[in-house]
Formats: sequence, structure tokens, C-alpha cells
Amino acid sequence: MDIHPAGSRPTRRASSDWFTGTVWQDPINTPPAPARVNSARVAFEPGARTAWHTHPLGQTLFVISGAGRVQTKGGPVREIRPGDTVWIPPHEKHWHGASPANGMVHIAMHESLDGTHVTWMEHVTEEEYSVTADG
Repeated sequence: MDIHPAGSRPTRRASSDWFTGTVWQDPINTPPAPARVNSARVAFEPGARTAWHTHPLGQTLFVISGAGRVQTKGGPVREIRPGDTVWIPPHEKHWHGASPANGMVHIAMHESLDGTHVTWMEHVTEEEYSVTADG
């Protein structure tokens, strides 16, 4: 059994290679193989978001606070709020992040397959991001 006391693992700023805006990540769980579930608390400042990406075994997001957005490639931009759970199926191209005016914090959970848990792609354009959520 491992116990990681609060504050024992530093918050890190997410890479601008795969995120637009300011995003902070706090690891929750990154276990050694054969375990596969990884999780992190991710805090997006207003307007911040991921790049387009996929996960080989899917991803679950649980929104803790704020107002966010999520979109599957070709689908509508959807608003997400505290208490919402989002399931993204394996290999579904998507992005997620904060709304333009509000920050958003979620727990992101995904499994690794053969050591890979995410495939990053191009950044979400301002035009893609600026579409009215749920509209």
C-alpha cells in the first residue's frame, strides 16, 4: 500500500504542446503495471483547453467546479458543470476545457494500453472553441 500525503506531489503546469492557456495538473494515481488506471485533478483557467486527443481505452471526466466545455470531433460543443460525469469512448477524438469566462476543475481518469494512455493531436482553433456551447 502507498499513501501519498496531500501536497507530497507537486502541482505541474500542463505543456503548451498539448494545452491552450493555463492549465494545472495534480496527479492522483499513476500506478505501476499491471495496473492501468491513471487519474489527475486538472484545473483550467478561463479559456484554457486541451488539444484534440484520443485515449486507447476511453476517458472519464468528473467535473468538480466551474463551467467547462467538451466536444467530440464533428459533434456540438457541450457545456459541463459540477457533478457532471463525461464518458469518452476509446479512440474518440475530443477536447475539453474551461468556458471562456469561467475556470473549470475536473478529475480525469483513463487507462493505459501497452503503456499508452493518450494520443495528442492538433490544437483546438479559436473558431472551434468559440462555437456557442449546447447551441
